[in-house]
Amino acid sequence: MEKSDIPTANANETGGAISPRRQILALGAVGVSAALTIRPAFAQTAVSVMNCQIPVPGPGGAGKFIDTQGKLVPPGTKGAFPGALRPFTGEEVKRAFRGQTLPGTTYNQSQAYLQYIRRLQAGQSGFTCFASITTSR
Repeated sequence: MEKSDIPTANANETGGAISPRRQILALGAVGVSAALTIRPAFAQTAVSVMNCQIPVPGPGGAGKFIDTQGKLVPPGTKGAFPGALRPFTGEEVKRAFRGQTLPGTTYNQSQAYLQYIRRLQAGQSGFTCFASITTSR
């Protein structure tokens, strides 16, 4: 058997390289599979942002109240509010930033909690969730 009788992987019927049309079709197939892979990742990110939780206050501030500026203060401080009974979801906080009150709170209490959330810093419980809310589309 001569070398010319052995088919090559990159040869078409006329003995040349892959045709430009085949290259385009191959690239199109790769593009479609990439799009199908990336879209579910975006959907999963959106769902996780909606379900992430922000405790108010975080574990480091348990038992403290939250004043109208969003700062932790000793329990019983006049004009301050006790911490929330449960953490708020990312979706609840997102809606509150758009004008609704946080569930189970008065308007003033919700505003104090939102101020607390705005003041969260890296390393504090709920910060990653807050960052996701503020940077999502």
